[in-house]
Amino acid sequence: MAKIAVIGDRDSVLGFRALGLEVHTVEDSTEARHLLRKAAEEGCAAVFLTEALAAPLQEEIDRYKEALTPAIVLIPGKGGSLGLGETALHNAVERAVGADIT
Repeated sequence: MAKIAVIGDRDSVLGFRALGLEVHTVEDSTEARHLLRKAAEEGCAAVFLTEALAAPLQEEIDRYKEALTPAIVLIPGKGGSLGLGETALHNAVERAVGADIT
């Protein structure tokens, strides 16, 4: 079975452990960058990353955008959504369909 990792602050990601996912709690984007690279190297199929950590890691996330794995999914953190996940999903659909569907 493919591995799925979750990276974020403790309050935002701890609940994912109950689903059997590989949970990594981090304090800053430097730790998150290291864990994202490690997850990719270890063949994780998907990585859930909190939006607050994703903002400063956009260049790193873009490295994996065209790769088959890992699929990087941005999730809201404990402070709520920053809109980054929604924007990323919108852009992915636009790229797949070839047109803006909103």
